[in-house]
Amino acid sequence: MTKRVVLTRFGFAAIVLGVLIAGLAIGVVATQGAQAAQAPPAPPAGQAAAPGGQGRGGRGPATPPAPCGPNIAGDLGNNTAKDSRCFELRMYTVDKTRVGQGNFRGGITELHKRFREGEVDVFKESGVDVLATWQDLGEPDTLVYLLAYKDRAARDAGWAKFNADPRWTDLRNKYFVPLTTKVFMMSATDYSPMK
Repeated sequence: MTKRVVLTRFGFAAIVLGVLIAGLAIGVVATQGAQAAQAPPAPPAGQAAAPGGQGRGGRGPATPPAPCGPNIAGDLGNNTAKDSRCFELRMYTVDKTRVGQGNFRGGITELHKRFREGEVDVFKESGVDVLATWQDLGEPDTLVYLLAYKDRAARDAGWAKFNADPRWTDLRNKYFVPLTTKVFMMSATDYSPMK
């Protein structure tokens, strides 16, 4: 007698999330090693680094540690795939203490509207691969998304194009949500199923 296993959407989502969390943990450990070994690069020209790794206007290129993507040199590269893309996991949590202050308005629903109404499209048209977006179920005010690039230079070029797009400016002004940001830069391990 054979047993039949049915994988529900929830079960599949749990497996995918587990794989991503494991990859994130590996990436965080690798990133911390890189931070200790070298100072983070300066922000792109015309941008000042802001608290929480945020760039101009509270968005855009953070100042994460280099390197990212394929062919990582040194000890950090011992466990990374030579053909890995550069991955960026971003977590945006609505800062409710700042809603209503200045131009800040809206919460997690408005943040989702911003992504839904064009932010994802602006990313794609800027040469940035949007691999996934998630609503954090443990922290209802948090949106998580995963981006991928060919390498670090492609990341910087993609964010520059994104920030220069007037549609992004319009969306940011329409849904000016106060955020706390966490950014994780990652390269796939040599045994990762996703590279």
